[in-house]
Amino acid sequence: MPINHQEPRLCCVSVDVDGIEHYRAIHGLTSVAGAVSGLAHTLGVHRLSVLSEELGIPLTWFVIAMDTENQEFVRLLRSTLERGHEIANHTLDHRYDLVRLPHDLQALQVEKAQDILEDRFGVRPVGFRAPGYTVTDSLLELLQVNRLLYDSSVFPCPAYYGAKTLVLLLQRLQSRHSSSIMDNPRVLAAPTEPYRCGRPYTRRGGGIIELPIQVTPTLRMPFIGTTLTLGGPIWACRLAKSLLGVRLINLELHAIDVLSEDDGLGELAHFQKDLRRTAAQKRASLLAAIGTIKAAGYRFVTLANAARELDL
Repeated sequence: MPINHQEPRLCCVSVDVDGIEHYRAIHGLTSVAGAVSGLAHTLGVHRLSVLSEELGIPLTWFVIAMDTENQEFVRLLRSTLERGHEIANHTLDHRYDLVRLPHDLQALQVEKAQDILEDRFGVRPVGFRAPGYTVTDSLLELLQVNRLLYDSSVFPCPAYYGAKTLVLLLQRLQSRHSSSIMDNPRVLAAPTEPYRCGRPYTRRGGGIIELPIQVTPTLRMPFIGTTLTLGGPIWACRLAKSLLGVRLINLELHAIDVLSEDDGLGELAHFQKDLRRTAAQKRASLLAAIGTIKAAGYRFVTLANAARELDL
């Protein structure tokens, strides 16, 4: 049934535009060159741009600043800005160990990315997402110093945390080095709905606005692109229905969520099962989830607009 429109209900769809090399690094694989390395920035962005236009929804693109050396990538994203999309900060070069760097290097990752993205797109980002969803109190305070409006990194999801722990353990046993790191388990106690960060950031306070990565009520199951595309349309629709009623649904995708092994990612598909789904199957799952939310009367906005509209 349609929701009560007296209280606004918003949905944001964001995309982390991470290059293929970052996924290979997660799984301890060597980097690749050529067309495959740029698939996320060209084919992935193109497919998501087309999908968003068909659905009539804006996207928030979390962009790694160094990737804007790819002119075709910049051109594609500039065209989406004309349709009301948002460019947000995903650091300078996507260091998974960002929070373990000295403060001055963390500042460089944030500030230089801000400058580069403003230069490439003509607008200074107001949003941030950390590589691997990992933040700390000091990093969030750094974002405030740089006048960012919101962060969208906190992922209070036991299933994701447990799966990541298991994968990293297996990689270690196989003597494969992953670039990924584990978050502090206290993140699992963080609020699941938008809030202002306290200290620690997993408590409510008066700091920067946090728009958490979406989990379902009660069980805190992940509502992200990987889960939807792996589960298929029926599962995607079921997860979406479980969220109807919350004031903000924050669906996070990655550009790789619309790619498959048929796009030249066969080796990576051995480690990432979602790549074994065809692009058409993935598209159907995303359409099922987003269509369910749209049918319930949610209004789709960028994360920046959601942060401004929410009374936090």
